[in-house]
Amino acid sequence: MPLKTTCIGAYPKPDYVPITDWFQVGHDVEDYNERVLKTWSEGSEIQAALDRATAEAVADQTACGIDIPTDGEIRRENYVHYQCRHFEGFDFENLAHRVLRNGAYEADLPAIRGPVRAVGDSVLVRDWQLAQAATDRPVKMTLPGPLTISDTTADEHYGDPERLAADLAAALNHEVRALAEAGCRYIQIDEPIFARKPNAALAYGIDTLAACFDNVPERVTRVMHMCCGYPNRLDDTDYPKADQQAYVRIARGVDGIVDQISIEDAHRHNPAELFTLFDRSSLIVGFVTVASSRVEPVEEIRARIEEVLQHVPRDRLLAAPDCGLGFLGRDLAMQKLRNLTEAARSV
Repeated sequence: MPLKTTCIGAYPKPDYVPITDWFQVGHDVEDYNERVLKTWSEGSEIQAALDRATAEAVADQTACGIDIPTDGEIRRENYVHYQCRHFEGFDFENLAHRVLRNGAYEADLPAIRGPVRAVGDSVLVRDWQLAQAATDRPVKMTLPGPLTISDTTADEHYGDPERLAADLAAALNHEVRALAEAGCRYIQIDEPIFARKPNAALAYGIDTLAACFDNVPERVTRVMHMCCGYPNRLDDTDYPKADQQAYVRIARGVDGIVDQISIEDAHRHNPAELFTLFDRSSLIVGFVTVASSRVEPVEEIRARIEEVLQHVPRDRLLAAPDCGLGFLGRDLAMQKLRNLTEAARSV
């Protein structure tokens, strides 16, 4: 059997989508907040454009041979803040200044000014249903994890990272269970902060990750993703990345907590020892880069897959890009995905 392939989350937004991808907006959150809310309030014409773009993102991934596509996160101005806008407790009007990602950048962020709770119906159910209607393949939905939300917003209420993470996990669990009840078979929690803050991940992050999937039926494949960081622009090679040893430190703790664990490998190859630390979870390994315009040849991708297969059983390996594809633009993204799927099928 050929290796299965999947995408991680974001897909390039077409020009007609009025929500600019967060990769291109810089960090003027206040101005951007106003523009996003205006876009969402403009009614059916905007919604039709977002629906069309979502279907096209799914169709592109499917045309490239991806077995488990995503909705492309087309509606999301920011993969964290989109979810936070639908939780109680977040203030998007009175922002707070923070230094983020171990000093990688500064931003004015939405503030947490009260208890975090899920309210009403999950917005992700409609997002998934629209995406799933575009293909006969199972569409994966993605959500930001508790630690990542905590690190991309400003806590002005809790003063206790563990309690905040626990409440975020409970709110996210509401969303996850709603997706599962609607029929979504693949649900992914994104925790890039695990690689940035392995101590917090080991102390309480892994427990809150597990709590996101409480009471989720076995028919659902529980997925988590942890990458090591994005640059500010395409082809920027000198940007701060998480310590590569963070994966090694976290591996045993997260193994078995979810069914599939997504890690990056294309930007910089992981040491062989890392792959041997996962005994229970399947691995989704990134075999093409998402921040470089260089298109990896099929032979190169296949060679790295074969190296990883020396350490991971074939039935526990999936092939993917390192992370979301928002930087690349449609043409580059599709070239990389086509080469990825060809390599995976030819191993």
